[in-house]
Amino acid sequence: MAWITLIVLAGLVLLVISVYNSLIRLKVQSENAWADIDVQLKRRYDLIPNLVETVKGYAGHEKQTLEAVITARNRAMAATAPAAKAEAEGLLAQSLKSLFALAEAYPQLRAVESFTQLQGSLNQIEDAVQNARRYYNAVVRDLNTKIQEFPSNLIAGFFSFKLKEFFELVDVTERAVPKVSFDQASR
Repeated sequence: MAWITLIVLAGLVLLVISVYNSLIRLKVQSENAWADIDVQLKRRYDLIPNLVETVKGYAGHEKQTLEAVITARNRAMAATAPAAKAEAEGLLAQSLKSLFALAEAYPQLRAVESFTQLQGSLNQIEDAVQNARRYYNAVVRDLNTKIQEFPSNLIAGFFSFKLKEFFELVDVTERAVPKVSFDQASR
């Protein structure tokens, strides 16, 4: 009887260790994934002043748009939590759209090679941010699921594991499918 109790107890200890280690692995992966997002966003933040300076040379009198981009960039850099970062990134994306719309009004700016290179670099960074965000959200989903599943929820509660926030879009218009029209009347 003592052997059976010892075997059951050893099995429970191994289960606790296994679940705890899997929770730690997912927690570390989520922190690493968040760091990857930060790296991509830092690359983006470093590129924006160059983009603004290039536009300023051709459209310097559009001061309000240029200041809005810099203000949004600074706010996004200061945000730390996923929800705050997502909101700030949404505002930054909107201000960058305004900047590129402004560039459309200046054909000589679109012809400048440094502007097109900066715009291309920004597009590559945007793709990298989206990939990093998808990976982060997948890891957070796995961690949150593990924290809530039985029996790992008992171990997660005992060791104070907390659910993590997803890095989601705040602006619902970003989720909308763009409308494409080939109607001759709209041209």
